[in-house]
Amino acid sequence: MPDLLQWLMNSNESWTRYRTLVDLLDQPEDASEVREARAQMLDHPMIRGLINDASSRGEQPLKRHNDAGHPIHKLATLVDFGLRVEDQQMQPLLETVISNQSTQGAFQSVLNIPKAFGGSGEDMWTWVGCDAPVLLYVILKAGNDRDLRVRAAVDHLVGLSSEVGWRCSAAPELGKFRGPGRKSDPCPIANVYSLKALSLVPGLMDSPTAHAGVEMLLQHWESPPGQKYYLFGVGSDFRKLKYPFVWYDIMHVADVLSRFPFVHSDPRLQSMVAEIAQNADTGGRYTASSMYQTWKGWSFADKKNPSPWLTFLVLRIQKRLGKNHLL
Repeated sequence: MPDLLQWLMNSNESWTRYRTLVDLLDQPEDASEVREARAQMLDHPMIRGLINDASSRGEQPLKRHNDAGHPIHKLATLVDFGLRVEDQQMQPLLETVISNQSTQGAFQSVLNIPKAFGGSGEDMWTWVGCDAPVLLYVILKAGNDRDLRVRAAVDHLVGLSSEVGWRCSAAPELGKFRGPGRKSDPCPIANVYSLKALSLVPGLMDSPTAHAGVEMLLQHWESPPGQKYYLFGVGSDFRKLKYPFVWYDIMHVADVLSRFPFVHSDPRLQSMVAEIAQNADTGGRYTASSMYQTWKGWSFADKKNPSPWLTFLVLRIQKRLGKNHLL
């Protein structure tokens, strides 16, 4: 086994070992080493802490969508690590997502949108285009894709798309609420979240809807750094390596795009992945260049030392594109 993969397997992060075995080394879920790593992950105190934090999703209103400490993003991180619907700890969390569905089909969160931005200033169960797809991703990634309510959420998400991908959207009860941008422009973060969810629906992987969203992100990548949609640009902050996948940044976008085989040979995606690779140290390891303070204590929120999880994520992107010669 190459030294870099051995370094990942020697990590004290059971979630990194588990995903390395499955995603990089193609080991089956029933392999003894995989089962052991997964069991250790489920029993890890940091994972149990995330589950506990995520259980307060209905109690803590989402006031800003880049709140990395909000339960919605802790749920997304748990499924990134590989927790599933059959895990006893996850079942009640997932049911609270599915049971709070709008009449339009979108899964809802408790949002608090100030009056200055077109909201009521009060906590309410509702949805906007940059939180509902996150919840749909959580449900699909956890393996709960057979529920008719989930199918309705997928159909709703597809119905929101346009020839330029996803624009800013919100529930009817939010009236004139819209993010800080032109109504005709696509919303970059809504495209990232929506594509991530659709990447888990096999029948939509090569659909016109997916192509439109992917093209929107690729066009934005090759645009001048000053070109912004809804305040999102591709300047220096965008290019910093960061996890969890909460907001609009190069790792998040590259990871989502790499899920779609039809774009693997696109030179724009390849240039994005090449830029990420420039951050590797002499051993091929990656260190966060930005961090969320609320995740301090995790390796991917440490700007001084290489992160096994961040390194795994880069290697997985490279593998999807056929550019990782370690594997």
